[in-house]
Amino acid sequence: MSNRLRARQLGLLIASNFREIVREPGVLFWGIGFPILMSLGLGIAFTKKPNEIRKIAVVTPFEMVLKDTVVVSDKHLGSTTFIFEKMSWDNALVLLKRGNFNLILDQKDGQLQYHFDPMNPDAQLCFLKLSRMFQGKPEILPENAGQIQPLTVSGTRYIDFFIPGILSMGVMMSCMWGLSYGLIDKRSKKLLRRMVATPMKKSYFLLSMITVRIGMNFVESLLLVLFAWLAFGINIHVSLPALLLIFMAGNFAFAGLAVLVSSRTANTEVGNGFINAIVFPMMIMSGIFFSYHNFPDWAIPVIKLLPLTMLADGVRSIFIEGAGLFQVAQPILILTALGTLLFSAGLKVFRWY
Repeated sequence: MSNRLRARQLGLLIASNFREIVREPGVLFWGIGFPILMSLGLGIAFTKKPNEIRKIAVVTPFEMVLKDTVVVSDKHLGSTTFIFEKMSWDNALVLLKRGNFNLILDQKDGQLQYHFDPMNPDAQLCFLKLSRMFQGKPEILPENAGQIQPLTVSGTRYIDFFIPGILSMGVMMSCMWGLSYGLIDKRSKKLLRRMVATPMKKSYFLLSMITVRIGMNFVESLLLVLFAWLAFGINIHVSLPALLLIFMAGNFAFAGLAVLVSSRTANTEVGNGFINAIVFPMMIMSGIFFSYHNFPDWAIPVIKLLPLTMLADGVRSIFIEGAGLFQVAQPILILTALGTLLFSAGLKVFRWY
């Protein structure tokens, strides 16, 4: 087959898959498992614990004597362990945007200053506990409890944290359900069996589906960002090359995973279980709706290795930290390599029926 015929074949397959999606725009919805698992994940992260641990960024230089760890017990506000970490203002602001800290403690003219988002209830509670603690320990800190400095710079609101996460999750869900479940459904209905008699290469068939899916994801993500900008006024610091590359790398990683999951499965119920087993843990743990630093310390290194975590962290760093191509080069390379490996494995074991 000549290169011209191959290109025409691939183009026709892309057009055919695009028409199929346009004609059936319905969205698959999980009415039972989704609410249960979502409630479970949020419950684990935000359930009140006997001893809350809160990390506070302390901007250096800091003249007052301050212990690294302080436990505050209050019959009304509960017991809280404050861990103070000294760092520069720039590092503290970046980590605050990432959700590692809720509050930044600074000192100016001998007076304490609290920098936090006034709309963040967790940060408000931290401020109340810290101000009480500082007022009750004059030998460590001055009598004045300090001044509140509302921190309203771009990137510190929850919506700024949430939009990059939901965009990344949309990529995963679109690939895993739109691509993987679509292939399994076609195989279960014996539709793929009919394609064996054609001269079509299975790699072209799969690449055409991936191409259409990436195109749809691009349009959906663009509309989401546009809506967030119009409705919430998010200020996006974007390096366009970095954003496009990590977006494509994330799409390709999950597309490769989708192909592998659906390469041999012919039963929709089994496929449903496989997909749920993959997407639900990442959706809960990868820092989409809340920072994954709410999980135990031993779990964080494992969570950072998840593809959705790498994609969400990379997109979030571009959106709210102004990261460039160099800063997100590692997740781009890892996601691209992962997608290549998974797609090659899926293509090798793929069967029509």
